[in-house]
Amino acid sequence: MLRLGRREFGTHEPVIMAIVNRTPDSFYDQGATFRDEPALARVEQAVAEGAAIIDIGGVKAGPGEEVTAEEEARRTVGFVAEVRRRFPDVIISVDTWRAEVGEAVCEAGVDLLNDAWGGVDPGLAEVAARYRVGLVCTHAGGAEPRTRPHRIEYDDVMAHILDVTVGLAERALALGVPRESIMIDPGHDFGKNTRHSLEATRRLDEMVATGWPVLVSLSNKDFVGETLDRPVKERVVGTLATTAVSAWLGAQVYRVHEVAETRQVLEMVSAIAGHRVPAVARRGLA
Repeated sequence: MLRLGRREFGTHEPVIMAIVNRTPDSFYDQGATFRDEPALARVEQAVAEGAAIIDIGGVKAGPGEEVTAEEEARRTVGFVAEVRRRFPDVIISVDTWRAEVGEAVCEAGVDLLNDAWGGVDPGLAEVAARYRVGLVCTHAGGAEPRTRPHRIEYDDVMAHILDVTVGLAERALALGVPRESIMIDPGHDFGKNTRHSLEATRRLDEMVATGWPVLVSLSNKDFVGETLDRPVKERVVGTLATTAVSAWLGAQVYRVHEVAETRQVLEMVSAIAGHRVPAVARRGLA
């Protein structure tokens, strides 16, 4: 059972996490949701299309202009409070690696801290434990926040992913983060080249076998773009193909830009796997 905020999800119940970037320079939308009203409209649309989680980020993942903790908090804390006011039942997540920002957004009402940089600030898990909120434990290959990998190598990339993510999850549990609110994430593109991310996808069932719910953040990433030689705006098909494979192998939570399309993919895979009945079943019965 995965429990986040007021919601509980069964083992085979896929969960969509919609991305809302509060940055002026995000790689995908180039700041389309930096201002409050477009961002709130994005939340409303995502919830209507089937997102259970809204993941709010105040710093883009890649290199760029420095964003201080104070500025990151300014971009996220008030917005979290407004989303909580307007959408009391939605699960609110904040994508941050900083404990001080985590503390501020927990005070504002978040349900989940999405630590995409692999525990680089050990205090973030302590914050999650203190506020009894969920935590995403990600493999980033030891990379510093907002850096790109350079000639990184692994003897066995999945073994490294398992060692790091399970270790982070066990530490979080020992600190007091609720077990049912901890997820592990292979960290596609983070501290990895394209071949590493493809192998992590291919072997995702090894993460699922640990018993921790698996979150994947695949949406329009570079490993998709390089595999198909497509620019950012032409990676949706590749993303959805990777989503289908990940769902078949047992991932549960999907951090995405395209909510409606992802929902259809997940529902189709779930039906093929026998976990969901068709929405309509008339063929051959009339």
